[in-house]
Amino acid sequence: MAYEYEINELAKEESWRMFRIIGEFVKGFDKLSGIEPAVTIYGSARLKTDRELYALTEETAYLLGQAGFSIVTGGGPGVMEAANKGAQRAGVESVGLNIFLPEEQAANIYASKSITFDHFFTRKVMLVKYATAFVIMPGGLGTLDELTEVLTLMQTFKIKPFPVILFGSEFWKGFLDWLRSPVLAKGFISETDFDLVRVCDVPEEVVVAIQKWHLENAVVGKKALRG
Repeated sequence: MAYEYEINELAKEESWRMFRIIGEFVKGFDKLSGIEPAVTIYGSARLKTDRELYALTEETAYLLGQAGFSIVTGGGPGVMEAANKGAQRAGVESVGLNIFLPEEQAANIYASKSITFDHFFTRKVMLVKYATAFVIMPGGLGTLDELTEVLTLMQTFKIKPFPVILFGSEFWKGFLDWLRSPVLAKGFISETDFDLVRVCDVPEEVVVAIQKWHLENAVVGKKALRG
């Protein structure tokens, strides 16, 4: 009887979890409608404010804001804080999509619009859905997760392609070399998959690349997710 009770309680908990997930989607859709065109910026939460990359991230977000783009980040410290700070300085919408984590994650003060999520995948949908470009700064496992996930979505035509900028050729060289050998060498990806990314080393180059793509594709109010 005790075992059956535990199973029933677990089923109830899972049912309520679905409602909480739906609630997170509704909250995100309500708060983020109308922020396009937006650029999502990823990178390490562990980046210190005195590092050169922090200043470069802030400048990149600032210049993108000056060019008319809202900025979306994961809402935490490090790269995310720098990007939100640059957006705030540019006077554009500075969105932070925070998540409850035991370490590293605390909402930064530079987001003009902040949402906190309990579930990674609902947060990931929001980070992709409202993006018309991604800028991937150096980072750790979470950054690699976001990068490879969005490339998979594009490779499999689950979302329409848009610019994915890898910032910092020295940092990303090892990753790209690994993709060529052994991944490409063994036939696990195609040469055309490399067309999905572009490497930039200065903020101005990022802005020019994204603006050029938008002009060529006449992006107006684009929704990244199909349907």
